[in-house]
Order: sequence, then structure tokens, then C-alpha cells
Amino acid sequence: MMLQRFIITISVVGCVAALGACSSTGPLTETDPRDPYEQGNRNIFAFNMGVDDVILEPVARGYRSLPDAAQHGITNHARWTSYPSTAVNSTLQGKFENAGLATIHFLINGLTLGFVDLTEDDDDPVREDFGQTLAHWSTPQGPYVMMPFIGPGTARSHGGWLLDSVTNPLGWLGEPTAATVQATSGPVSAVTFRGNNFDTINDVKYNSADPYARTRSVYYQYREGQLRDGDTSEPSAADDAFDAFLNDEDSQ
Repeated sequence: MMLQRFIITISVVGCVAALGACSSTGPLTETDPRDPYEQGNRNIFAFNMGVDDVILEPVARGYRSLPDAAQHGITNHARWTSYPSTAVNSTLQGKFENAGLATIHFLINGLTLGFVDLTEDDDDPVREDFGQTLAHWSTPQGPYVMMPFIGPGTARSHGGWLLDSVTNPLGWLGEPTAATVQATSGPVSAVTFRGNNFDTINDVKYNSADPYARTRSVYYQYREGQLRDGDTSEPSAADDAFDAFLNDEDSQ
């Protein structure tokens, strides 16, 4: 929990500072009405790209050098850590079948901490988060906001992420193992997503005329798929969706 709280605190403080600096520089020419704080967001995006250069990309490259079985196990673990949040948010949205499925997968695969899928069930739970729950409750999405370390999102999705961090049942268990799993779930998920989409993300990063604008466009398309319960819940499906959206951007 200490690591998670530190990341949350640094992210919020950094975001407020950057957006505050943006508001003090006068009116901006907006390229997207959903992004009223574009200059501040671009500053944070540049910071995140620096973090990616120094930490995330090298670690993801190391992840990709692991045997396929090891990569698959880590991806399974990252997906497993999301099941408690999925169960809670599915219940709040009235999706009780998905909530039950997430609970069953979490309990059974918990015997291996999720590294091995013991269910052998092709019908995986659709991932749900508190941002999706807020959307289900008709909460306005708010402006586009780039958060330090966290990345792109809307005010609603970032608020949902904060709520997920405090409502995840893993944090209620009070056991050292559960606390460790919860604290490391974010970094592990970030590395697996970066590694599984290594070439695609590098294409956006190094070959786009405007990586910031392209990232924003891809985010909205990807998030819309999640809000519609598209097949973006598990890492493998999310990878395909992410690649498809990027290809769509290339064709425009």
C-alpha cells in the first residue's frame, strides 16, 4: 500500500502542478475540445516519455527476452490481480454473471497466485473498473488528463482508478502477501502491457508526427471499446484491440 499511495500522491501533485502552470500561461489554441489542458498535458506526456525511456522500455525489453512460458505466466498474474476489482464493479453495474465468473477465476487461480490458469476456461471475465462503473451511472467523463506515471485518461477514468485503489478487496485482507500483490499489480501490469505491445507503442513513440495527439486518439478509441464491454478485458485481447486502433490511425 505504501508504494501505491506514493505513486498516487506523486501523480496527483505532478498533475496539479503542470495544469496549474498551463492555466497561468494564458489561453491556448485547442486541437481537441475534450483536451482543454493540452499544454499541461503535453508537459506531463513528455515527462512520462522520459520515464519510459529510462525505466519502462528497458524493463519491457527484458520482459520480452524471457521464455514464452514465463511471459505468459506474468501476463496471467497481471490479469488475476484485476479480478477482485472486476467482481466489485461488475456487481455495482448489475453484471452478476461476470462478477461470479471473476470471483471463481480469482479463487481457483489464487492457488498459483494467477501465474497458472487452472480454470482452463475460454470464457474469461470481462474486465471492469470503477471508471466504467461511473460511466454506467452516467457520470460525465470530464476533460482529458495526462497523469504522471499513470498515463492518459479522463477525469472520470482517473477518479475511477483512485476508487479502485481503495476498494480493491485485496487491500482488505491485511495479509503481507495480499498487500504485496496489490502494491505490485500496477507496475507488473504496466510492464506486461508495454512488453506485449512493444513494437506498436514504439511506432507511436518514434514514428508519429505528433505522438501526443496519436496517443490521445488511440486512448479514446480503446476506452470506448472497454465501456461497450468489447473484448479488451484480458491482455491478449487488449493487445489486439490496441494494435487495431493504431492501424486505424495509420490509415487516416
